This record gives sequence, C-alpha cells and structure tokens, in this order.
Amino acid sequence: MGFNCGIVGLPNVGKSTLFNALTATAQADSANYPFCTIEPNAGRVTVPDHRLAMLAGLASSAQIIPTHLEFVDIAGLVRGASKGEGLGNKFLSHIREVDAVCHVLRCFDDGEITHVEGGVDPLRDNEIVETELLLADLEAMERRFKTTEKRAKGGDKDARTQLQLLEPVVAVLRDGRPARTADISEDQRADFVQLQLLTSKPVLYVCNVDESSAASGNTHTEAVRKMAAASGAATVIVSAEIESQIAQLEDPNDSAEYLAELGLRDTGLSKVIQAGYELLQLITFFTVGPKETRAWTVAGLATAYDAAGRIHTDFQRGFIRAETIGYDDYVKYAGEVGAREAGRMRQEGRDYKIADGDIILFRFNV
Repeated sequence: MGFNCGIVGLPNVGKSTLFNALTATAQADSANYPFCTIEPNAGRVTVPDHRLAMLAGLASSAQIIPTHLEFVDIAGLVRGASKGEGLGNKFLSHIREVDAVCHVLRCFDDGEITHVEGGVDPLRDNEIVETELLLADLEAMERRFKTTEKRAKGGDKDARTQLQLLEPVVAVLRDGRPARTADISEDQRADFVQLQLLTSKPVLYVCNVDESSAASGNTHTEAVRKMAAASGAATVIVSAEIESQIAQLEDPNDSAEYLAELGLRDTGLSKVIQAGYELLQLITFFTVGPKETRAWTVAGLATAYDAAGRIHTDFQRGFIRAETIGYDDYVKYAGEVGAREAGRMRQEGRDYKIADGDIILFRFNV
C-alpha cells in the first residue's frame, strides 16, 4: 500500500508549482493561465525516515531502500466541471483513482496572478471544488440507486443488500454533504470504498501562501483551518515559491540554512508527508539484513499477515510466524542478536497488529 495523493484545486492556485517543487521535477508546466496541465502528471518522492540510517548502520546493510509516496497533479477544476465545463469529467475520473485528495487553496494576494473567480477567497474556492465533486457523485449514485432499487423490487437479494449501502450515501449527497459523512458500518466499508466516490476521499487542505506568511500563516489560512477542523480534515501551510527555491538547492545544509532564515523547521514536503500519513492512518515497518534495510508502508490496522503480503504473496501464502523486534529495542540492544539474547524478539502470529517501527523477519513455507 502506498500513499497516492491527487493534487486538486481551481486553476492558478499554485498546484503545478507545488507539484514541481514537491517532486523536484519539471514534469508539470506551470504557467499563468488555466489548464496548463493537460494530462495528470505523477511523481514519486522518497519518504524521509531517520530510522533507516540507524538500522542500516547496526545491521551493516549494503543498501537502504526507503518507502515512497506518489503525487498526481490533476488539472484545475472550474464551476460546471461535473457537467463537462473546462476539462470536466475527464479529470474527475482521475481523482477517483487516488487514496486521498490534496486540495490546494490560494491564500496569498498577488494582482499579477490571475484568479479565475476574480479575487482571493479560499473558502469560496473550496466550496466550488467540493460542489463539483459532490454533484458528480450524486449524479452517478442516483443512476445506480434507481437501477438497484428496481432489481431489489424484483426480488434480487444482492440488490437489497446493496440498497442498504446506497441509501445513506445518496441521502447525504442529496443533503449537500460529502459521501465520507455517511453512516457506514465496518461490514460495509470495503463495498463503500469500491464505489470510488470523489467525496469519500480523505482531504488534506494545503494553504499556498507567500513567503512572509510561511511561518505563521495569515487571515486566509486561519479561515481554512477553522473550516477544515469543523469537517475533520487536516491542514498544512506551504509556500510553493519557497518549495521551488528549496528544490534547486542540492546541499541539505543549504536547505536547512535557508529554512532557518525564514523561521521554518520543516520543508513543505515533510509537512505534507506527515499530514498525509496521519490522514490515511499509515505506519511504517522495516525489514533489516546485510543486503538491505527497507521501509514498508501499511495501513494502521494491518496484521502481520497483511504485512507479509505487502512484501510478497509467497510470504503471505506460506505464513508461519513474524519474528518481531520494536525499533527502540533494536537500537538499545545494538541489533537483532542483542535483542534476541535480551529476550526482546517476539514470535507473533498472523493476527498480530503491526506497530509503527517494527522490525520483522517473516518465516514462511510454500
């Protein structure tokens, strides 16, 4: 499982500039006009984790392999996108494929950069995008509901079960609320995810600010923070312009010095990664050995059996046990041998819930 995040927003809010900076590429063409991104650009970035170097050093690993996340830059939406305006439904479909939505909101004033709505108002911009996603979901679910209802009336038992899922979803959409607010039971969760609704995705609001507001925000970002908190969404403040400058610095020390001068501790990328992992409830476990130390990403409720399948289907199919050491114990006892001798290696079964930082050796037989 990876962190696959679609970057959305109105045209000219800084989406492509942010994408280029976060991925340190020039795949997306940033320009001061709408729809400069014609195809969704994807970029993978390394997830920084200080634990990798420590583990690799203790195990004398020949190679370090971090985990990655993927950003997808999706063309700007406009009013009427759900009805085909602008680039329309083509790009709404791209949003359906991501795990989370990274919604960039313009939170800076600059008369030289055109705003498609005539002025800066991030709450209005959010409402426009949210409305278009909601209308697209409602149209799709209304059609599906009618078809399923007809089958249910004809005695189709599967259709009756599907209606139990569709009814609360259609109800919240008709009420103007996103699908993620529907009352869905745990038993229905997998089927709900399969609906691939645009408004079911977790949302991370990225407030794109000018350099002077990067450290403490401004009135725009405060308004977004309050709006996001009310809906249970996360918010980060990022200056796409600053990130662009950092992306050009090759020496990490230069980057750190530049951030310090601006009163910042972390890059925008680090903020987005941390917020994204919390939003999707992701955790990291490690496999460590002389050949490589490697980070793996799984959902927070993943079992040892799930984690084994993340590495290879054979690990899962022939699962015997997971020999597990917590990160702190691995470091404290200077590696696997010391932890084992100290009695800190645990023999876990397939139902064991993975903890963030676990070092795991899977035993399997196929």
